Amino acid sequence: MKKPLLFARELIGHTLKEGDTAIDATCGNGHDTLFLAEWVGETGSVLAFDIQQEALHNTKERLSEVGLAHRVTFIHASHTDLSTYLNGPITAVMFNLGYLPGGDHQIKTDAQSTVLALGASVSALKIGGMITIMAYTGHPGGMEEYSAVYEYLLALPQQEFNVLTYQYINQKNNPPVLLAVSRL
Repeated sequence: MKKPLLFARELIGHTLKEGDTAIDATCGNGHDTLFLAEWVGETGSVLAFDIQQEALHNTKERLSEVGLAHRVTFIHASHTDLSTYLNGPITAVMFNLGYLPGGDHQIKTDAQSTVLALGASVSALKIGGMITIMAYTGHPGGMEEYSAVYEYLLALPQQEFNVLTYQYINQKNNPPVLLAVSRL
């Protein structure tokens, strides 16, 4: 069985192609941004959002090391503002919720901002596009955020979207949960 994050990347990898536009809604240390930048190719683009300058710096450094920073627009803003930066339909959006690994655990995503960002992402998602959300329930506010995201996604019309959850149900210590949305 694949770990949830690897499965998220597999889903996105089957969706993205050269020339597409993708979003890393929570760029953190840049792992998902790098993944997206590799898939969109030279003619595609990635928008990488984070509210922490440290996260943007880490991400930019990671992509510069492999010569892919030119494919990414680094945006120092909340993912709630992503619709402000969109110029057309989006093929893929990746969310990795919680706090910046190695950073201040008091600065983290929350239910309200994430649901707003999901709403903007769903609206901008083109037919055949994919959104993945990695949710972590073990930190303060994590379960509330996951529950709000789950309830939001549960209400999406089945005629327009497929939504799935992927998680280990027999593991202790709050394993991550993957939620994925595909526009039909």
